Order: sequence, then structure tokens, then C-alpha cells
Amino acid sequence: MKLKGEKQNSDSNEGSKGKMTLLLAMVTLISAFGSSFQYGYNVSVINSPAPYMQDFYNRTYYNRSGEQMSSGFQTLLWSLTVSMFPLGGLFGSLMVWPLVNSCGRKGTLLISNLLSITAAILMGTSEVAKAYEVIIFSRVIMGIYAGLASNVVPMFLGEMSPKNLRGAIGVVPQLFITIGILIAQILGLNNILGNAKGWPVLLGLTGIPSLTQLLILPFFPESPRYLLIQKGNEEQARRALQKLRGQDDVDDEIQEMRQEDRSEKEEGQFSVFSLCTFRGLRWQLISIIVMMMGQQLSGINAVFYYADRIFRSAGVDDNSVQYVTVSIGAINVVMTLVAVFIVESLGRRILLLAGFGLCCVSCAVLTLALNLQTTVSWMSYLSIVCVIVYIIGHAIGASPIPFVMITEMFLQSSRPAAFMVGGSVHWLSNFTVGLVFLYMEAGLGPYSFLIFCVICLATMVYIFFIVPETKNKTFMEINRIMAKRNKVEIREEKEELKDFQAVPGGQAEK
Repeated sequence: MKLKGEKQNSDSNEGSKGKMTLLLAMVTLISAFGSSFQYGYNVSVINSPAPYMQDFYNRTYYNRSGEQMSSGFQTLLWSLTVSMFPLGGLFGSLMVWPLVNSCGRKGTLLISNLLSITAAILMGTSEVAKAYEVIIFSRVIMGIYAGLASNVVPMFLGEMSPKNLRGAIGVVPQLFITIGILIAQILGLNNILGNAKGWPVLLGLTGIPSLTQLLILPFFPESPRYLLIQKGNEEQARRALQKLRGQDDVDDEIQEMRQEDRSEKEEGQFSVFSLCTFRGLRWQLISIIVMMMGQQLSGINAVFYYADRIFRSAGVDDNSVQYVTVSIGAINVVMTLVAVFIVESLGRRILLLAGFGLCCVSCAVLTLALNLQTTVSWMSYLSIVCVIVYIIGHAIGASPIPFVMITEMFLQSSRPAAFMVGGSVHWLSNFTVGLVFLYMEAGLGPYSFLIFCVICLATMVYIFFIVPETKNKTFMEINRIMAKRNKVEIREEKEELKDFQAVPGGQAEK
């Protein structure tokens, strides 16, 4: 049953499907390459050159003190080098809400590029400076940058996209994250830059995409929704939208934004606290927290960590393992690219369910295979299949879709706070897995994957019962669907939308 005003809205949008213009494609590629690419690159970049970097840490310590570094202190320094990146990502996520509201989406990306370029210069010159502390400090800065970028890019692109392309464009940042991981794996091969001489260059290259974005992005428009709803400048919003759509007639989208704007004037801008206490957004908030926790706690980092030894147990020799790791990275890229092309036809829900389902099954079978591989010879090959199936599941659903859903399930006034919450959960969960997994593995061994299996299953069940399909719907239409779940109603009066009126007694729920 359609709510009052919904039919007119959907009818007016039926014939105005947006197309992929050259400008929209360029904005998408520059934003994703300049920001998301670096998130992936820095997740993976220190894996290959780790022995050479640790040797640099030892030499530096010896030159300063005349003593060999203890193994305990070396482990501490390396743990800090790895874990400061997700910790910085958490700090970056906490900065999203104030920055995007005051500087805009494009402005925040441009400011954040300065962090990335600074970190790249520091990391690239750390060996010359003979200071391993510089690397650890740079990883924090890089993490803050990645925390901002991983949230702002999906928001920026989601607000610019026509509704029929929003899912596909929303997956592009995740595609560039996987490309960043793959490029770092390729450049990190021993015969390229993953060696004693090349690792400072490998770390420093991360500044190039940021410099590219800093030079090119100013020539592209700001988010039209930000310009109209938050800055109140309809003329600028209309011009930006006309450029992005490649046509003069953008009245339908402007009308939808005005409707959203009128709706949101009732509530004003949401802070994180007001978002967490507001009944009208309760299930949206719970949903993004569950999906973000599911995305990171489902064991993706653990599977990558285990991959090398799984391949060795299957008979892959040590020299070839790095090439097999690159091939896994390539599968990740290919399957995320597939998600870009199928998300608009199959929808978000089916990809989330299929993705977490594949991860759940592969974790269960992997537990069995790892336990039996010493007694049953072919079990090691089954382990490899499980790793590949898990990567496919994560790439098509669990990795890319949650960020798309944050953009779609929240309106303009609550979206920055929602990204701040979702991003913080994402990075905190990432940090937790990095901190806890080594202890889990020591205590539980292969049974660690049963925990990931249960998390994937729980996330899948939640999505099945709670999360709606958002494909090809306007933000206001999605808002109406979730209003029913929250037991609040939206009614229109004199063409002005009164958002989130509580059903009992008609009192507004604050």
C-alpha cells in the first residue's frame, strides 16, 4: 500500500532514469582512485617488505644504543606499525561528521589529501632519517586519512548518483580498495620493490594518487544535495546537477531534494547523540552497526592471514606463495568488479545474503578441512577452494554493500552522523580482529573459523528479516519503508513533509 504522496513521487521519477555521463564517470574514478585506492594499498603494503622493515628497526636501534633489540620490543614495534593504521582509521571516522558538514564532501576529500601526502613523504624518507618512529607515526596519519576517505567517498558519490546507478557507483570505492590491495601485492614482490632497497619507495608511492586528486578534483562539482539541503543554494545545486546529468531538465531531482529539505527542517541536523536516541531512525542505525560489524568480524583479515600457510600445506613452495597471494588479490578485484555490474539488476539484499552465506559455509568447511588435512591428503586442496569461495562471497556482498546501504538508508541531515557511527564500528572491529586474532589462533587453532561462521550466519539472519531492498528507490521512498519498521509514520500536509510523526496520538517522536 502506497503512502500518500508516494505514487506521485515514484511516477515522476519513472521516466527520468539517469545515465552515466562522462563527468559523473570522471568524478567517480578520481574520487575512488585518489582516496579508496590508498585505503586498500596501505592495508596491504607492509606485508611483503615486513622482514626488511624489521631489519631496519633492528639496525636503527643498534646504531643508537649499541645493543641488539630484544625480540619482545621488536614484536611490540611491529604490532604498533600494523595496528596504528586501523586505530588512525577510527580517529578519522570520528572526524567525518564535523568536517563534511562544515567543509562539504569535496572539501573534506581535498583537505584529507594533505594528510596522505604528508604521511607518504615521511614514510618514503624514514630510512634516510634513520627513524622507525616516523613510520609508526605516519601509519597513524595514513589511518586518519583512510578513515575519512572510506566514509566520505561513498557519501559523496551516493549523493551525486541517479537512483538507478547509485548501487553500481557505490560499489566502485570498494573496487578501488581491492585494486589498491592488488597493486601493493604486485609492487611488493621481491623482484620489484619488496626488498631491502625498494621498501621506502613502496611506502612513499601512496602519495601519488592523493596528489592526482588534489590537482583534479577542484574542477568537479560539489554534491548537489549538500549545496541545496545544507548550504541552501538551489542555483548552485541545479548547475551542478545539470553538469552531472548532461541535461538541462533536472526538475524531478531538484523537487525530490526540496521535499527532503522540507522534511529535514522539522528535525534539523542530527548529531551522533541525537541519531542514537531518535526513534524514527532506530532500525536504520541498528542495521548499519550489524552490517559493519559483520563485514569486519566475519574474518576477512584472518582468511588473508591464514592463506599463505594453507597454500604451503597444499604443496605450494615458499617462493611461489607470494604469487599465489597476488592471484587471490586478483580474484578479489574481479569479483568486486562483477558486483559493480550486478548490484543494480540483482539488488542489494540478494548480494548481502549471498555474500555472507558463502562466507558462512566456507568458514564451516574450512574448519573441517584444516582439521583433517594431516590425515586426508585432498583436504588441503579443499582448504584452497574454501579460501577462494570466501573471497568471492566477501567481494560481491559483505565488503561493498554496507557502505552503499548507509548512503541509502539515511537522509541528508542524518547521513554524516550515520557514516561517523558506521565508520567507527568498521575501524573498531578491524582493530579488534587485528588485536585478538593471534590469541584466538593460538588458543583455538582452526576452530577460530567457527566463530567467524557464527558471525556470518547471525548477520545473514538479521539482513533476511530486517534490511529492505533499496534498489532503484529515492531516498524518501526508502525513508518511508523504514518508517513502518520504526512504527512511525510520515504524512504530507500542504506539500510540506512532516517527518517521523509517531503513530499513537500523532505526537512527533523526538
